[in-house]
Amino acid sequence: MSVIHLQNVQVLNPKGSFSDPYIFKVTFECISPLEDDIEWKLIYVGSAESASYDQELDNCMVGPVPVGVNSFEFEADAPHPDKIPTQDLLGVTVILLTGSYRDAEFIRVGYYVNNFYEDPALQENPPEQVDLSIVKREVLAEKPRVTRFNVKWDADSKPATLPSTSNAMDTDDSSQAVVPPPAGGSSSSGFGSQASGQYNGSDGQSVGSRSAFAPVAVQ
Repeated sequence: MSVIHLQNVQVLNPKGSFSDPYIFKVTFECISPLEDDIEWKLIYVGSAESASYDQELDNCMVGPVPVGVNSFEFEADAPHPDKIPTQDLLGVTVILLTGSYRDAEFIRVGYYVNNFYEDPALQENPPEQVDLSIVKREVLAEKPRVTRFNVKWDADSKPATLPSTSNAMDTDDSSQAVVPPPAGGSSSSGFGSQASGQYNGSDGQSVGSRSAFAPVAVQ
């Protein structure tokens, strides 16, 4: 069975400006000691046409991970607009929050993101050149899609073998996603492509990409 059970993903700022960072609170349960850290990434899908436009907004290493329920906050900068095709700056795209152990992805949570002009007049007649200073973005946090993958954990841990698929997660509100403990296994997310920024640890301090830090145990 899976050693890590993702219990809750909360989007702390689902609505904001295009340039605002993405902030998540992730809660997960570890049911067996792990020898290595867990890597988390946030990927922005710049275009459905090609994965070459995907941007890894941030990544961080979480560990050592104690047995029990743990949580941490993950903050990533907005995508670089110059790396996104002009025709894809507005409209709906996808962000992917992924968790990996020893370079093997075991969980992926995908969210649709809508980039739009708030002014109805601009929606009807948008300027020829996109003005990102007035573009808003909204994470459709009530409609996530979860994909779980079979991975090999530590030598004394058994890999997940039973398939588990969630097309959407149960939600308490529009910005919070609750994930039931998985039966293990793999599934197809339906979100195409794969996709550095800043991370704020639970103590509020900024941690650089690929830095290791300890999560906070939830009482």
